[in-house]
Amino acid sequence: MKVPVIGESIQEVTLSQWLKKDGEFVNLDDPICEFESDKATLEFPAEASGKLIYVAKEGDDLAIGALVAKIDTSVSAPSASSAPASTPAVTSEPEVEKTPTSTSEDKKIPSPAAAKILREGEVDPSTVSGTGREGRITKDDAVKATEQKAAIPSTTPAVESKPVLASAPSRSGDRTERREKMSRMRRTIATRLVSAKNNTAMLTTFNEVDMTAIMELRTKYQDKFVAKYGIKLGFMSIFAKACAQVLLEMPDVNAFIDDTDIVYHDYADISFAISTPTGLVVPPIHDVDSLGFHEIEVKLKALAVKARDGKLSIEEMKGGTFTITNGGIFGSLLSTPIINEPQSAILGMHAIKDRPIALNGEVVIRPMMYLALSYDHRVIDGSTSVTFLVKVKELLEDPINLLMGL
Repeated sequence: MKVPVIGESIQEVTLSQWLKKDGEFVNLDDPICEFESDKATLEFPAEASGKLIYVAKEGDDLAIGALVAKIDTSVSAPSASSAPASTPAVTSEPEVEKTPTSTSEDKKIPSPAAAKILREGEVDPSTVSGTGREGRITKDDAVKATEQKAAIPSTTPAVESKPVLASAPSRSGDRTERREKMSRMRRTIATRLVSAKNNTAMLTTFNEVDMTAIMELRTKYQDKFVAKYGIKLGFMSIFAKACAQVLLEMPDVNAFIDDTDIVYHDYADISFAISTPTGLVVPPIHDVDSLGFHEIEVKLKALAVKARDGKLSIEEMKGGTFTITNGGIFGSLLSTPIINEPQSAILGMHAIKDRPIALNGEVVIRPMMYLALSYDHRVIDGSTSVTFLVKVKELLEDPINLLMGL
């Protein structure tokens, strides 16, 4: 069993966890372990039926084609029917002790995302009931378990809480450290961010948007939108459509450098930054310029769910001509996003805050958002970047023009 070819750009993976025990009998296509690549977590199925023999261990970095495990195909599957027939009742106790293969189905193995949540919440995986396949602990299981643990102190009688309070001062002076190996995704993110800073002429330009018209539009039509499409109209689809429209008008912002060439696109594949327990991913939605608002919202929700469950495929991570990131959901007021190579530009959205502005000679309070456009100055001139951001701002402040394609 060797590491298979996963994608053109992937040369190495990390064996994040074994799903079957060493020496356990496995059937053809049973998932035996999980690989963590630069972009996603993948299950590795057995290529034959037989006894599983470990070669690599959890945490190992393995090149494509490296040996992972061996399967002894001469070993037959244990017979469930023959054991009771040949074993008298008095030997039932040793038989119980010899059933690790059956308990392997019940082994509480958390997914990578669930493992991180349980570790941070200091929850023992053995105390959690998994609802995933073969009893695996999913992210939702981990979240519920940590929430239940957090709720326990509130139900503890006051008399039992006194020793905890008394010991708190002694714990405040503890100086502990914990060393963990960086996940492959985190290492890849670090490498790519440093590469973008070092290998591009990155610059950021700023503007601000009055969100009044968009917020009124959503308030007025939200119920009808949900009734028709079954999903809410969010800010992201509106921003994506505005960017897509301007990207097609200004191809320099939608291009990237390939050696000594500049590659232009007559379509807008927009990548969306999604925060996950293992790091940031930026899967794209293709042909945003030709999609309706509801189609963008549906696709974005599906990608977000898959990303946070660690189920994005390599194909779903490919492509993208421009990126949007929304730090506002975490409370960011202003930032300078880093370009998502090989793309040449990224738009940063931020928190919406009521601020006083001058409008028609008067000071009024409006919901305002700062926008940041980081771009590669090798491809995009300063005037182009400023014009792009102004055009996006105008579409957002008068969304009727956006709806009519003006």
